[in-house]
Amino acid sequence: MIRDSFHSRIGFVLAAAGSAIGLGNIWGFPTNAANNGGGAFLFVYLIVTFLLALPALYAEIYIGNQAQKNPVSALGEACTENLPRFGRAMGKAGLCGAIMMLSFYTIVAGWMLSHALSSLSALAGFSELSVWLATDNTTRNLVFTPIFIILGASIVHQGVHGGIEKWSSRLMPLLLLMLIGLIIYILQQDGAMEGLRTYLIPDFSQVTDPTLVISAMGQAFFSLSIGVGGMMVYGSYMAKDKDIGKLVLSIGALDTFIAFLAGLLIIPALFVAQYAGQQVFANEKLIGEGQLIFQILPTLFSSMGTIGLVVATGFFSLLSIAALTSTISSTEVPVSYLVEEKSMSRRKATWLISAIVFSASMTLIAFFDVLFGFVIRVLTTIVQPLSCLFYFIVVGWLWNRGNKLKDKARLDANKWLSLWGNYLGIACPILLTVVFVNVAF
Repeated sequence: MIRDSFHSRIGFVLAAAGSAIGLGNIWGFPTNAANNGGGAFLFVYLIVTFLLALPALYAEIYIGNQAQKNPVSALGEACTENLPRFGRAMGKAGLCGAIMMLSFYTIVAGWMLSHALSSLSALAGFSELSVWLATDNTTRNLVFTPIFIILGASIVHQGVHGGIEKWSSRLMPLLLLMLIGLIIYILQQDGAMEGLRTYLIPDFSQVTDPTLVISAMGQAFFSLSIGVGGMMVYGSYMAKDKDIGKLVLSIGALDTFIAFLAGLLIIPALFVAQYAGQQVFANEKLIGEGQLIFQILPTLFSSMGTIGLVVATGFFSLLSIAALTSTISSTEVPVSYLVEEKSMSRRKATWLISAIVFSASMTLIAFFDVLFGFVIRVLTTIVQPLSCLFYFIVVGWLWNRGNKLKDKARLDANKWLSLWGNYLGIACPILLTVVFVNVAF
């Protein structure tokens, strides 16, 4: 069977960046920045992204690119001479992680979509519908979560080139343009400059705060969407032995740039809301933290009149697009496994996985207070860190009974590649273990 593939470098970069760029960047990053010293958080975030998150991204893409297979087969092949069953088991854990991510991500994405339609309904004069769409309730979740699952599935079942690459190449530029347009508007409002100063001018006395450092590490790690196999399967769709380093730098740069722009939008917007008389901070922490996006910002937009409703529609549409590009890659992880190992058609595999995600999402909605936060914590503090730690060990120690990058370095007499192999095999596992211990416990 001929595997589908990306047809261009830019298509791969946009798809992989789309996987990385999601609600974690556009809301999670600014929220963490606002709660952890603004400019100080940004400074530390950039450092830990370079030291830890980008190497983890490299390791995941490298494994997929070398194996040219889905994550289960790729990890099993990489561990053939050592622990093939364990390698495949870790690949399957990634599949479960992808489904876990989709189960809660599609719910949150549905919230974004309903808020975008709420503002649009208000513009059209349907005030009762607008209020219902903006109000948190189980019925709304039951309506919008399946809508978002279907949107993602309709793209994935079209294939890598015809679906993922084509739509990523359309959605990512649109996301960027919308984000820049919203930033220009918000920065012209009263109070925005104070937020801009808070965000861009670091207080270096805070950069050694352990809480800030751990928060920045966790954000950088989750932001790049590594640890569930999405980047691995995308790497497998690129021609073998491409310059992975340059591709990873391109993805990381675009992901970090979007996160930086999100901070330029949301942190000044919070200060605009505060200037308008809303209480945004209590004891130097955001009120409601992650839920603030559905409390303070809609009130801010409403206070702006008609133009505020237009801005709100654009803002929540932006978040919906960001969520969609992330769900595509997570869906592709189990789909690629079913297509390649179970000889299932792409269409059938896509809709089967979507049905599983739908069942998982409905379970979370039914037991929301108990399960929603628990599933997010398990994924982000256990599944993703342990998966990435395993990727480092595979590249550094298990592949062909040695360090694959160092073996290649010896053949090519490349000392820089040898140093990179040592960094991935020794330094990164130590750094990631420190992050895991501090975040999990």
